Amino acid sequence: MRPVVLCFSGLDPSGGAGLQADIESIGQAGAHAAIACTALTFQSSQAVFGFTATSAADVRAQALAVLEDLPVAAIKSGMLGTTDNIELLTELFAKGAIQAGIPFVLDPVLVANSGGSLGDPATLVQAFQPLLPYATLITPNTHELRALSGKADLHEAAQYLCDKGVHAVLVKTSHDYDSGDIHQYLYIEGKMVHESVLPRLAGEFHGSGCSLASFIAGRLALGDTLVDAVTAADTWIIPTLQAADVPHPDDVDAQKIPKRFAFIGE
Repeated sequence: MRPVVLCFSGLDPSGGAGLQADIESIGQAGAHAAIACTALTFQSSQAVFGFTATSAADVRAQALAVLEDLPVAAIKSGMLGTTDNIELLTELFAKGAIQAGIPFVLDPVLVANSGGSLGDPATLVQAFQPLLPYATLITPNTHELRALSGKADLHEAAQYLCDKGVHAVLVKTSHDYDSGDIHQYLYIEGKMVHESVLPRLAGEFHGSGCSLASFIAGRLALGDTLVDAVTAADTWIIPTLQAADVPHPDDVDAQKIPKRFAFIGE
């Protein structure tokens, strides 16, 4: 069968982010997505209203069932939601339940793009610290990168996290709306090894961060190097968003409204 990516993430009932974005993006990368659901969120394409976290015991049971059955070739985590779930994932790496050397893409979700809390950000930042060194790559947005590092400058933030044991950081300027085009920088062990410039599309896209991280995880599962996986994701993400489903197609032009949310299309 295709290589498997085991995803730890929450369920978005609108289908635009979280586990559904993981499944679709990993499939488009050429791999198979298996799931450990960390939370049930209550959200639309426009806003988050709340969530109920899955217990760490249940997340563990889901993960072990997959790890014992399927050829897991990569791990991806998104919304973990609670310190217990972050600690559980850390434990799976530390105690060898997840085989050493399996690529791990960590998207350290603190706040949903569509607005709303997915846990106390400061508490989650602290809980993430022991998990970060297990990651092959972390893909924070600019808010998350600054929160994790305590640094305002994005390049200093990436280098700081690498100095603290993070193997690689993908810096994305998509949340810095005054930056024109989106610049992405891949740092590996403190050195910038890849830079790309992507056009900034009108509006915002619900689930774009989940999708990018998951596609990279899918490519790593297939055996790509980190640089090749990120390069492939750069090529894939823009046409994918351009073809995305729009939940409110009759709204005014996206250039005239501050937020426009779209689903990943086929």
